[in-house]
Amino acid sequence: MANPVLVEVTRGNRVESRHRGAVVVVDAEGGTLVEIGDADRPVFPRSCIKAIQALPLVESGAADAFGLGDRELALACASHSGEPAHVAGAAAMLARAGLDETALECGTHWPGSQEATLELARAGGAPSQLHNNCSGKHAGFLCACTHMGLAHRGYVDYGHRYQALLRATMEEVTGAIHDEANVGIDGCAIPTYAIPLRALALGFARMGSGIGMGVERMKAARRLLSACMAEPFHMSGSGTMDLALMQAGQGRIFVKTGAEAVYVAALPTLGLGVAVKCDDGGTRASEAIVAEVLAGLFAGDEGLSARLSDLARPAVKNRNGTAVGQVRPTEALALAR
Repeated sequence: MANPVLVEVTRGNRVESRHRGAVVVVDAEGGTLVEIGDADRPVFPRSCIKAIQALPLVESGAADAFGLGDRELALACASHSGEPAHVAGAAAMLARAGLDETALECGTHWPGSQEATLELARAGGAPSQLHNNCSGKHAGFLCACTHMGLAHRGYVDYGHRYQALLRATMEEVTGAIHDEANVGIDGCAIPTYAIPLRALALGFARMGSGIGMGVERMKAARRLLSACMAEPFHMSGSGTMDLALMQAGQGRIFVKTGAEAVYVAALPTLGLGVAVKCDDGGTRASEAIVAEVLAGLFAGDEGLSARLSDLARPAVKNRNGTAVGQVRPTEALALAR
């Protein structure tokens, strides 16, 4: 089944590009409110699933043992942009566990923030693993391993005991199988598992509502999502859509982007989970889709809905900063309104 065109990109008065994709909105019991495109096609969640992967950090007692507050917990769920506060935060998390950057196994890349990259280069520096957008997540893994008495070397490997714990956690929350039949390797070297988009949405409906979870897991999920919504910069970075959407929501919207245009949202006050995937991996499209879907779900709050609708329609600008077109949702997304 071909997914519908959900986003168009214009230049002048013509459509220059089109993005196909799927979106599904479910409640914590699996009831479907919105379904556009193929919601049962397996997708790799990539970084979208980090908040679920952070559950053992809290549930094991490691977060309390190492005194991790909202900023650190948000960083454990982050795809950060490598700004100085992110790098320092990840280093501080490792230090609390008696470790340093050499314990990380996520790999190195330049900061996602252009400004942070330029500052680092001007100073004659080079990126370290702490600049990796997943360093906070990996620091959280290492804190949990240390607290649980697990040898941390090789913690990214499929056969490591901590990865087995993560698989079990993700299976329980999403209801989808995570095993060798659907595994791939993520950009930061850990296993990632292709699951139906519907299962991904269900997992975040449960994360936001606590329905379908035991008491301790419900508390851990609430703590993690609350930390991210309170400190959205630390789980994203300057100028990101995650930051803009969570700032607009003021505690009502948790969102998380993932590579290859996957996007999720948890809406605690509505008890809903959202999952989006664009076929071509275009993040500009997944951002527009999730903002438009959220605008529809919060239609009862005119101010918030209008802000979200604006975020779904960013201008396309030339090198002089002049608006020459627009990224915009199509009529196919009207079902989400």
